[in-house]
Amino acid sequence: MNRLNERIDYLIKSLGMKKTAFAEKLNVSQAFVSQLCSGVKQPSERTIQDICTKFNVNEDWLRTGNGEMFIELTRDEQIENFVGDVLKSEEDSFKKKFISMLSALDESDWEVLQKMVELMQENKKG
Repeated sequence: MNRLNERIDYLIKSLGMKKTAFAEKLNVSQAFVSQLCSGVKQPSERTIQDICTKFNVNEDWLRTGNGEMFIELTRDEQIENFVGDVLKSEEDSFKKKFISMLSALDESDWEVLQKMVELMQENKKG
């Protein structure tokens, strides 16, 4: 993968996405993404920044192939990204309903939930 277009194509495949979904996340057309992947077009600085920001891609890797493809996120950053994506989802999505339910738990509910998670983790190990 010596060329930028090859790395973009590889990134999309690594994300397990279709070019259409990748394009939607970047607010560009699927045709433009196909042109990027084939090398017909080159991404603008803005497009490179958007790819790195939206998909947590190491900019140096995207531009040159050096380093790791993805930037390692802290747990707080992972949670922040997850919640941000959920908030942008459809109003009746399961994830949004679930987070809304979690926000309404009192301390005793959290204790019960913690015990359930600990039991699930034990069962998964055993």
